[in-house]
Amino acid sequence: MNKATELLQEAKTFFIATVEGDQPRVRPFGAVAEIDGKTYLSMNNTKDVYKQLIANPKTEICAMIGGKWFRMHGTLVRDNRNEARAEFLKQCPLPMYTADDGKFEIFYFSEVSGAVESFGGPKEAF
Repeated sequence: MNKATELLQEAKTFFIATVEGDQPRVRPFGAVAEIDGKTYLSMNNTKDVYKQLIANPKTEICAMIGGKWFRMHGTLVRDNRNEARAEFLKQCPLPMYTADDGKFEIFYFSEVSGAVESFGGPKEAF
């Protein structure tokens, strides 16, 4: 499992930042899967976050695990394959969606980097 997926799964809830015009937007997420070695996130295509990522796919995520926090940033790419959506739902069941319902969307990080930090501890880049 790659480090980004591992951290997001361990955190359980993480906050994703996007932009809308010149205004930052942040909201909680929790669904994450790893498909073909890539970290995937999911969302509903009727939500503003979907529209924001289509307009500007760069994002930053922040979360805490115990006394440490991590930030990661990268570029998200929409994956429109039904088989990828089905695999996501297999790994991370979301009862309100099906792979072919027309509203369930998944994105993967085409590039991602970040660091785990704590007060007084060393910074661990990934």
